[in-house]
Amino acid sequence: MNSHTTSLHQFLLSVDHFIWGPPLLILLVGTGIYLTYRLRFIQIRALPLALSFVFRGKKHQSSTPQEGDVSGFAALCTALSATIGTGNIVGVATAIKLGGPGALFWMWLAALFGMATKYAECLLAVKYRQTDANGQMLGGPMYYLENGVGSKMLAKIFAFFAIGVACFGIGTFPQVNAIVEAVHLTFAVPKLYTAVVITILVATVTLGGIQSISKVASKVVPAMAAFYIGACLFVLISEYQALPAAVALIVKSAFNGHAATGGFLGAGVMLAIQSGVARGVFSNEAGLGSAPIAAAAAKTESCAHQGLMSMTGTFFDTIIICTMTGLTLVVSGTWSGELAGAAMTSHAFAIGLGSDHWGPMLVSIGLMFFAFTTILGWNYYGERCVNYLFGVKAILPYKLIFLVLIAIGAFLKLDIIWLIADIVNGLMAIPNLIGLIVLREVIVSESRVFFDNIRQSKLVTTNHLA
Repeated sequence: MNSHTTSLHQFLLSVDHFIWGPPLLILLVGTGIYLTYRLRFIQIRALPLALSFVFRGKKHQSSTPQEGDVSGFAALCTALSATIGTGNIVGVATAIKLGGPGALFWMWLAALFGMATKYAECLLAVKYRQTDANGQMLGGPMYYLENGVGSKMLAKIFAFFAIGVACFGIGTFPQVNAIVEAVHLTFAVPKLYTAVVITILVATVTLGGIQSISKVASKVVPAMAAFYIGACLFVLISEYQALPAAVALIVKSAFNGHAATGGFLGAGVMLAIQSGVARGVFSNEAGLGSAPIAAAAAKTESCAHQGLMSMTGTFFDTIIICTMTGLTLVVSGTWSGELAGAAMTSHAFAIGLGSDHWGPMLVSIGLMFFAFTTILGWNYYGERCVNYLFGVKAILPYKLIFLVLIAIGAFLKLDIIWLIADIVNGLMAIPNLIGLIVLREVIVSESRVFFDNIRQSKLVTTNHLA
């Protein structure tokens, strides 16, 4: 890089560290803590109910016609397709490499409060949604910022940043690169072939709209999650004797930091907090405003009902999948070695499975599926934001541009563009969090009505049976 490029890179790096530093992390977690208090720990007391909606959704559906494009489960899977990605494999390894095992504890804590945030933003998405010229549902921060908060400016700022992330960040280049590198290193397939296949697959799915994306997500997301969790469980069960010590190390390091050991440079408590919270939020996207866009398409009578279903996304993403990755890294001892990122996770599985062949292959397969579904989810997020800013006619041009970016993404070295995307990703959260704070009474009121109706329904059923 020349001097001008180097200076720009350093400037953007500084901005990125500031955006994802204490101010935004405090705002994100602080909003989650406040909503947790106002909603009376809804993520704990209502989690069994929320999980019942996910796993037995059809039994909870009403015979009354419901507005929406896809089922609540399909909407959840669409959101999960975007959130369960490379961050669950690479992001967890990065957090532990920077902040030590204690980072995983702070990732859990951020996810716990993030569940209340995810519930609130997805509730608002359904409450303030509307239909477009094609009869499809429109919703997300753009609409509750405009129609709820009354600020078109904040709504347009959010939509602009979200399109940037979809086209130049999470939705394209990092995911495409992760797939082509994994396929090339593991199966020796030329990058050009993989890029062509990815582009064709993405085009086939995304040109069909939300119904097509949700149909694929509903099948692939549960399957890939089960596959990855199963592999982690195999490693953890085989190393079950080391589990208590690993959990103790995670908790102890969260409050005492961890001294340098092996290839690990050591980390204090603040670094453990910052790396754990930042990577946790980056993985589950609670508070960023992305998941509400998918939630708005759900067929549901109650905005609180879909809020509860969507809340489980953070639970699955971080409390379960990120925990599985983190425990595997700590139990195997690879967190303190010289390796980092995907290589660290691959080595952990190689040790756990007792095979230098199956470990990297398993991680590569996981990366491929996680990255591919993230592309699908973010394509939809970008589409809805394009529709908001420019109308229905702009959707097809957007999809074609998106496909071009997918096709060329495998061959670009775009450190600066990735930094810009990371910055824009953080900036998405600010208008969204403002909306959650301003509309806090709406969130509380809708929740109260929903739970009052459930209690009344149970009372009527009990009296009827008596």
